[in-house]
Order: sequence, then C-alpha cells, then structure tokens
Amino acid sequence: MIPLDPLPNLIDQVYARILEAISDRTLEPGQRIRQNELADKLGVSRQPVSHALHLLHRQGLVAESGKRGFEVTQLDPARIRQLYEVRGAIDALAARLAAARAASDAAGRTRLETAFAAGRGIDRTTPLGELIALDVEFHRAIYQLAGNPVIEETIAPQWPHMRRSMAAVLSELDYRGSAWAEHADIAGHILRGDAKAAERAALAHAQTAGRMTEERLRAGEDAAA
Repeated sequence: MIPLDPLPNLIDQVYARILEAISDRTLEPGQRIRQNELADKLGVSRQPVSHALHLLHRQGLVAESGKRGFEVTQLDPARIRQLYEVRGAIDALAARLAAARAASDAAGRTRLETAFAAGRGIDRTTPLGELIALDVEFHRAIYQLAGNPVIEETIAPQWPHMRRSMAAVLSELDYRGSAWAEHADIAGHILRGDAKAAERAALAHAQTAGRMTEERLRAGEDAAA
C-alpha cells in the first residue's frame, strides 16, 4: 500500500485559518491573496496554502484572479437572502425538535445552556471572530439537541458562507445585544419544552438576520458604486 501523505492535517489547519480570516474580514471581499505572502505569515510552504485555496475556490469563497492567483469573493446579497430563507426553515425545525427533547436529553440541554451562557458574556470589546464562533456554537447546540443528524449535515456546507454573512451584521455594536436577546427567546422556549414558540422564535430570528444582512450588503454596494 502507498504510504499516506502527512499533509492533509496541515492543509486542514491552513484552510481553517484562511477561512477564519475571510469570515472576520481580515481578508476583505475583493482582496487579492498572494500565496507566497500568506505562506510566510502562516509559517508553512506554498503547497498546503495552494491546496487550501483550491478547496475554498470550490466552495465559492475565493475566485481565480490573474495568473495562478486568487481573490476573496464578494458576498451576493440575493444569495445570502436565499441562504437565510433555507436556514430559517431548518432552524425552525431544529428548534421544534430540540424543545421536544429538552427534558430527556441532559447532555444536549447542558450544551445549549453552556453555549447560551457564553454568548451572553459578550460586550462591545469582544472580537468579531469570537462573536461569530459563539453564534455558530449556539445554533449547533440546538441542532445537536434536535436529535436529527441530517439537520447539521444539511447546513454544514453553508456555514462558511453564513459565517461571512454574520460578520456583516455582528460588526454593528447595536445588533450584538439584540441578536443574543433573540437567542434568549429561542433558548428559553426550547428549555421550557414549548415547541411551537421555539419554532416561531427561530424562524423570526433567521428572517431578521437575513433581512439585515441583505440590507447591509446592498448599502455597501450602493456606497461603492
């Protein structure tokens, strides 16, 4: 048998670091990515950077630019609205199922409580990358408590795009608190076992986030025109 290539783990690490930089806008939309420069910053050779960029390219997070180059893609407001329409349906289902299982799944309940408590600890100085990670963990805790692995399997490929969209609204200080106030409603309904109220709150949260994100992105397009 052919020996395994030891690089995949390194490629995953490089991919995760670049994805994080794209999500929190360290690498901004439209910014050209120079592989040699990026490799130097990460302390690796060009090979894992090249592999990681091709993975990101397949996901639509970077686009080819010039000879063997890449740049960060722009967020498409219409596409983001479509993603949130689908996410709203998925999150509503997940919240309803999670509420039905909250009393019987102690581990899932604890994970949700822990994720919510961590998010409530944010303030005006919390870095954007941490805000995004806390938001993702809260929703993933609901998906786990729902007890249907297909939910997270379905949404997982879209998380990179959703994380980018979160940055557009979580960068606004006023929305940070209101987002977690909405999370409080969702978590409260789930933990009380009120499936219908949890479903409504989760759908409303996704709809609000989708609308705000699309408006913010369109405003940015108008300003740049």
